[in-house]
Amino acid sequence: MKNLIVTGILAVLIFCPFMQSFSQGDISKDELKQIQSSITFDEDTRALMNAISSNDISKLAVNRENIGKLNPYFSHKVEVKGITNQKSSGRCWLFTGLNMLRPEVIKKHNMKAFEFSQNYGFFWDQLEKSNLYLEAIIATASLPEDDRKIDWLFKHPIGDGGQWTGVVDIIEKYGVVPASVMPESNNSENTRMMSRFLRRKLREDALILREFAADGKSEKNLREVKISMLGDIYRILVLSLGEPPSEFSWQYEDKDEKISELKTYTPLSFYDEMVGIDLREYVMFMNDPTRPYYTLYEIEYDRHMQEGGNWQYINLPIDEIKSFAQESIKMNKAMYFSCDVGKQLSREKGFLDINNFNYDEMFGVDFSMDKAGRIKTYDSGSSHGMSLVGVNILSDGTTDKWLLENSWGKTGHEGFLIMTDEWFSEYMFRLVIHKDFIDAKTLDILDAEPTYLPPWDPMFAPEE
Repeated sequence: MKNLIVTGILAVLIFCPFMQSFSQGDISKDELKQIQSSITFDEDTRALMNAISSNDISKLAVNRENIGKLNPYFSHKVEVKGITNQKSSGRCWLFTGLNMLRPEVIKKHNMKAFEFSQNYGFFWDQLEKSNLYLEAIIATASLPEDDRKIDWLFKHPIGDGGQWTGVVDIIEKYGVVPASVMPESNNSENTRMMSRFLRRKLREDALILREFAADGKSEKNLREVKISMLGDIYRILVLSLGEPPSEFSWQYEDKDEKISELKTYTPLSFYDEMVGIDLREYVMFMNDPTRPYYTLYEIEYDRHMQEGGNWQYINLPIDEIKSFAQESIKMNKAMYFSCDVGKQLSREKGFLDINNFNYDEMFGVDFSMDKAGRIKTYDSGSSHGMSLVGVNILSDGTTDKWLLENSWGKTGHEGFLIMTDEWFSEYMFRLVIHKDFIDAKTLDILDAEPTYLPPWDPMFAPEE
């Protein structure tokens, strides 16, 4: 008993400084009174409390004075046709990449309309991500379980989100097919359950691989086991999405009602003939004010396949990115655009405007954090990808708004979102532009040694 008492006293002595540090920062009774005095319960305050506590905050904060200020007219617009719908999935990155290429196919072949199979690309994306994950587990097998990289891997085995480099790598390895050749399935349009089981299986496989490595098995042995594991993943994907075709026959009707010749394609030969665009000619830009501009960055493990390229981008001031984007639109070339779409979005009307909602006025609280602060504190980051297809340039040369082709069906402005130029500056993060519209000085940055960043950096969550 005496030993227990002594042990207890020692524990109190040891932890006293720690406990004291908490007591120094607690809210005292006098301080609580001071805090409570910040609000006066007059008639206006009580009415505001009743309204806010009983209603949707965003609906109450709508800025009525801003309604009607944006119109749907643009001085320059890429010729696009058809609106896609990713439904309940995080495949915006894939829809965006394919929607960026779709106008080129329609124009090249004088088509009435056309749509790629997103399900086809998604199938291979999920298989390749599974292999990438298991390879990462093999490569880090010697690290302890409490290492941050191991912790990150177990938290993020696989997802349906992604970004531009995944579009490039999947297309270059597996090609593309029309939507009619591999249509959507219930599980491609609603990915939650399939993704849950893929994550569970991959985590289980990761534990097995780490155990085998600890038992001294070679990398060759581990990769043999990995192939068997990927067989289970492939089975889940086939049963959930359907099996992707290795060959198919297809024809189309053009604008002049002429029927094309029925041809047999592989997915790669279809891309070469019907699209034929070198995706390596595109450059990704970021606007991240927390880091030096005119610098090349690369994100570790942020790719879609083992042999694919890590996410690499040039960080530039926003005005320079906008200048390149204008030139691309003028030449009828859509771009891959990603942003923090949920901020100041009027979903019903399809407007992205920093003045859509007056949260400051409604709460009587100042929300003034700038873009750099929002990035550093995880308050803002890229959450959605869309195709940038329009810009409105005024007579004095300034720009007031931009047009985005979305993949949420015909919601918003007939399937599009209109954003103000100010919103572009605050909430745009990534833009992929063809080299033809970029100056030589900026392209030279691609030859520099990239600065490596970890995959858990606040800027690099995949688009959903």
